[in-house]
Amino acid sequence: MARTRIADTIPLVGFKLNVQRVIVDEEQFLNLCNDNPDTKFELTARKELVIVPPANPETGHQNAGLIARLYLWAEKNGRGRSFDSNTFFKLPNGAIRSPDTAWISNKRYETLTLAERTGIPPICPEFVAELRSPNDRLHELKAKMEEYIENGAKLGWLIDPIRRRVYIYRPGEPVEQLDNPEYVDGSPVLPGFKFRTREIFH
Repeated sequence: MARTRIADTIPLVGFKLNVQRVIVDEEQFLNLCNDNPDTKFELTARKELVIVPPANPETGHQNAGLIARLYLWAEKNGRGRSFDSNTFFKLPNGAIRSPDTAWISNKRYETLTLAERTGIPPICPEFVAELRSPNDRLHELKAKMEEYIENGAKLGWLIDPIRRRVYIYRPGEPVEQLDNPEYVDGSPVLPGFKFRTREIFH
């Protein structure tokens, strides 16, 4: 009998499972991820396992562009490192998240041990971005962005190609909404980084 993978049974939208009694540490979470490489997971602060549906080709292409632009800027700037959507971070509240792209300054990244860098680092990036796909519920993405800010992020972008809108999150400030902007400016957290949203707003 053919083995059924989790990825073959998940719906087009993500769902959550209470795993408080099943997954109690990072090693168990990583084992689950390694045993199911075709499925993407996150873990909430309430120990809910989030099963994330795969991105469609259009969203994957859009996110590749965002990751590439941030990577090129980070290499030129030299003050920190950028990360793709497969990178996990353990936030101070205990959640394990993997933003679509992120950036951490060298000063903070170098405080991590080698074991932490090769596992799930206990750190919240200074910058995070989430790109909404047709499968994503907007209110859940907004809650995730608030969580990043509450746990130490200095700047967050929620990019919504569906509504051609960008929500900008900063600590201690109201959420800024940009409707159909030509670009988004990352200063002062990412000085000189401007992402042209027209590349993904078709």
